[in-house]
Amino acid sequence: MSKRIVILGGGIGGLVAANRLRKKLAREHEVILVDRKTRHEFNPSFLWVLTGEREVPQICKDLQLLEKKGIQYLNAEVQNIDVTNKQVKTSVKNISYDFLVIALGAELSPQSIPGLSDSGYNLYQLEEIPKLRDFIKGFTSGTLAILVCKLPFKCPAAPYESALLMDYLLREKGLRDKIEIKLFTPEGIPMKVAGLKIGEAVKQMLREREIVFNPNQQLTSIDPKKKEVHFKDKKENFDLLVYVPPHKIPKVLEKTDLLSESGWVGVNPKTLETKFPRVFALGDAVNIKLPSGLPLPKAGVFAHGEAEIVAKNIVAQVNEEEPRHEFEGKGSCFLEIGYGKAAYATGNFYHEPKAQVKMKGPGRIWHWGKVLFEKWWLWHSF
Repeated sequence: MSKRIVILGGGIGGLVAANRLRKKLAREHEVILVDRKTRHEFNPSFLWVLTGEREVPQICKDLQLLEKKGIQYLNAEVQNIDVTNKQVKTSVKNISYDFLVIALGAELSPQSIPGLSDSGYNLYQLEEIPKLRDFIKGFTSGTLAILVCKLPFKCPAAPYESALLMDYLLREKGLRDKIEIKLFTPEGIPMKVAGLKIGEAVKQMLREREIVFNPNQQLTSIDPKKKEVHFKDKKENFDLLVYVPPHKIPKVLEKTDLLSESGWVGVNPKTLETKFPRVFALGDAVNIKLPSGLPLPKAGVFAHGEAEIVAKNIVAQVNEEEPRHEFEGKGSCFLEIGYGKAAYATGNFYHEPKAQVKMKGPGRIWHWGKVLFEKWWLWHSF
C-alpha cells in the first residue's frame, strides 16, 4: 500500500530527508516537500558573500528543481499541523500524511529587541549581507560592534567567523588600525557546548587579531539615533552594528502539542520521533538536552545527520521492517578566519558526561574542505 511522507521545510535537514527518502523508496510512495520560499539558501556560505568570494545566486538553488528527482514541491506557508487527523493545512491546500517530518528551522525575531532592526545589519538574513559588504567598502574609521542578541542561536561559530573575516577585510584595505572591533555575547565563552579548550582557542584567535571579546552581556535595547547598544549594566557606542538576531520557534509550531518545556519541539534524541508516532522533527526547531545539561547546538551538520536517521527509519517502517537506526550526536563545523584558511572542529556531542570535541588548524586544507563540501551539496541536493 502506498504511503505519503510530507516534509515541512526546505533547509538542510528537509532536503537531506527528501533526497534520501526518494532514493530509497519505490515510486509508488509520495515524497512531498513544503516550503514558503521558492529557493534553498545555503547558510554556510553566507559569510563568503560578505567577503566577496560568492554572490547571492551562487549559493541558492530553485526548490522546483526537486521535481525532476520525483520529489513533489509545494510552495506554500504551513498554517496548521493536525497530528490527530494526520493533516497539514497550508496556504495552498490541505495535505494528509502517513509520515510527517518537521524541519521548519528557527524563525529570526529582530523585532523583539527595541531598535534592533533600525540599527544595523542582520548577519543571518541573506539579503542583508551584500548591503553590509557595500557599507564596509566605505567604512574608514570608528567602532564595529558584532552583537549576539540572545541564546540559543544557530551556527555557534558564525559570530566569531564574521568578526575574524571582517578583521581580515579591513586589514586588506589597510584600515584596521582606524577601526575597533568589539564582539558582545551572552555566552560565557565562545561555543561553550564544545568545551573550555575550544572556547579558549577561539578567544586566542580573537586576541591575536585584536578583537575585543565581551562575554556575559545581557542585551536590553538599541538606540538607533545615538548609536548605542544598551545592556543590563552598561551602554556601548557603535558606528557599524552587525548582529545575530534572537531566534524563536516558528509560529505554526506554537499552536501544537509538540513543544517541550524548553519551548522547542521535544523529540527522542536517538530517533528524532516526537511523542506522536510517525511524526518526526529535526534541526533548529528541536531541543535536545545533552548529558552536560546544555542543548545540542542548532547547526546544519546536526540537521543533516538527524535527517539521515529519520529517513532510514521511515524507509524501514514503510517496508514493514524494524527501525533500528539511531542518531549518535556526532558533528563538525568549519571556522573561517580569512587569508584562505579555516579551523575545523569535530566531535561527539552525546559523549558522557560532556561533549568530546577537538579543533584542527587553522589551515588552508580546511578552507578548501568547506569549498568542496559546498560544491558537493549544491550539486548533489538538486
